[in-house]
Amino acid sequence: MKVLQVVDGIGWGGTKEQVYLTTRELKKKGVDVHIALSFQYKQMVDKLSPYNVPIHFFEDYSKKARYKWSNYKRLIEIIDSEKFDIVIANSPHAFDYVRVAKLFLKTRPKIINVKRSGRLPSALSKYLKYKAADKIVVVSKGVEQFLREKNFFPEKLVTIESGIDLTRFKPEPEKKEELRKRLGLPLDKKIFINVANWNPSVKGQDKLIEAFSKADIPDALLVLVGIDTDKYAKEIAKKFGTEDKVFGLGFREDVHDLLNASDFFVLSSYLEGIAGALLQAMATGKVVFSTLAGGIGEYLRDGINGFSVPVGDFDALADKMKLISGISEKDYRVISENAIKTARNYSIEKTAEKYISLFQELLS
Repeated sequence: MKVLQVVDGIGWGGTKEQVYLTTRELKKKGVDVHIALSFQYKQMVDKLSPYNVPIHFFEDYSKKARYKWSNYKRLIEIIDSEKFDIVIANSPHAFDYVRVAKLFLKTRPKIINVKRSGRLPSALSKYLKYKAADKIVVVSKGVEQFLREKNFFPEKLVTIESGIDLTRFKPEPEKKEELRKRLGLPLDKKIFINVANWNPSVKGQDKLIEAFSKADIPDALLVLVGIDTDKYAKEIAKKFGTEDKVFGLGFREDVHDLLNASDFFVLSSYLEGIAGALLQAMATGKVVFSTLAGGIGEYLRDGINGFSVPVGDFDALADKMKLISGISEKDYRVISENAIKTARNYSIEKTAEKYISLFQELLS
């Protein structure tokens, strides 16, 4: 079988991480997998270069890239010339490209759309766009159930949970002090960390900073990691007089080290798929707490392998943050061990195996 992964844009986040990891693992498992991306996307090219994944450039990236016919034309030529059996659109914008391309293709590959959140498309988008997919992959059973209840092509829905790289995200408590020294983090503070690109309307970082300020934990710091957190976190913190306790580090490649250097992971999202960043934190043995957005409730058990609050309840988030900051070493250790066990069920190897099963089903 011959598979094309299509991804739009540049930068890094949960979607791009999953495209990279699934492409890498499919290649390792012997699938003839290619990737189509932006001319400007050097970061993805660099990450995939050790795995000899064939790369095709189709998108001249800009904010108006979807309005350029030349981008669609290049994608059509790539799909037809390479005669792919399966084309995977990994985001809503990537699916825009694939949906239009399908109208002009001479070949007839099977089309998979990956839908990473439970946001319900409009009726117009449903029938003009998503109807063209042979299968719609969602990343949690909760999202699948929600979409089934809304009669969103239930016959096309398949759950394949996002996976994490357990060789990279693993507990290394013995390195905590060394990592803090190297990363410039204080040794005598309790560090709460949030990993998400700055997007308050989805990730709720502004409300997280407010909740942290209300919790008023004397010996604690809040560290935010992700694109543009270095631009906006301090600005929000100043409103609550906690700018000396809140740090935005921007995009970082060393998230695994930052997690191992921290004490607690917090996620404040309104909307999620499976929340890969949360699973990464659990894999490193952090005590985590999160809103129950998207599919998080499928694996996060309050008081067992982490802690949870309802979506949007930031008063509860502040209260729980204060409570968790005083957790005993014994309770921390038990919850940490349970978190690690949970994360092991979400390896990227298992994700790739489920994709291969789906490919075989589509082509049988």
